[in-house]
Amino acid sequence: MVLYKLEDFEPNYRDAFEGHDISGLGVYTQGTDEKIGTVSDVLVDEEGHFRYLVVDLGFWIFGKKVLLPIGRARIDYNVDRVYTIGLTREQAEDLPEFNERQALDYDYEERVRGVYRQPAYSTNTLDASAPVEASIPVDTTYQPATTTPIYNRDSYNYEHEPSLFGLNEQDHQTLRLYEERLIASKHRQKTGEVSIGKRVETDTARVAVPVERERVVIERVTPVDAGTAVSGREADFREGEVARLEIHEETPDVRKEAFLREEVRVRKVVDQDTVETQETVRREELDVNSGNLPIEER
Repeated sequence: MVLYKLEDFEPNYRDAFEGHDISGLGVYTQGTDEKIGTVSDVLVDEEGHFRYLVVDLGFWIFGKKVLLPIGRARIDYNVDRVYTIGLTREQAEDLPEFNERQALDYDYEERVRGVYRQPAYSTNTLDASAPVEASIPVDTTYQPATTTPIYNRDSYNYEHEPSLFGLNEQDHQTLRLYEERLIASKHRQKTGEVSIGKRVETDTARVAVPVERERVVIERVTPVDAGTAVSGREADFREGEVARLEIHEETPDVRKEAFLREEVRVRKVVDQDTVETQETVRREELDVNSGNLPIEER
């Protein structure tokens, strides 16, 4: 059997107790209202059932902590107190000290349970008039034997001793039954980043430009009247006579200009989806074992 601190087993246990925190409640003797100590922690089993209250006796025995079985405690939220059943301040001194650094094994629990099994810790003189609220699961299937039972480490179960680990409330007791439910929430997280920029790419463009180029063509022809004598006046011999012609040609003139090709618009859109998840939730149900006694449920 493994025991856990309540806060380690269920970190949000305060929500289930509607703001009540068992830790920090004062522990008093039933009837005499003598303070024994303060609840410093709660130990639960693997199913979350309360098994022990860790009581700090520090204000009168410096630094000592002891275990109080839940069946020997009455929790009264009206006055924020825990009342012990069949335990006095002097008797608490006889309990084995609880040390968080030591293993909480079967042998240690037997030492604790052995003290509470003594006749001096009887609950027969219990005053049941005090108002009580409790939220401890109950298993009433065990019927105590007429002889002193012998317990074995391999078969021991907390339900074997309801006087220590069951409820000792009388008529009109109030049990709070809890159940778990799934609370769905969501959080926004960054999944990536899109970076959009520009880069310049180069290419070779070709363009055809028609151009004109002038050239000189010299033609020699024989006139029709070739060989005919001319007069000395017509025959004008001039030395150094030159004919000049200007030659032109076209060359291509290519330049570049920028123009708007297209626009790129960047925006975000939100896609909606439904994600389903499942989790195991627990719910407390009431078990009533009354034998042959008539029970009326309303």
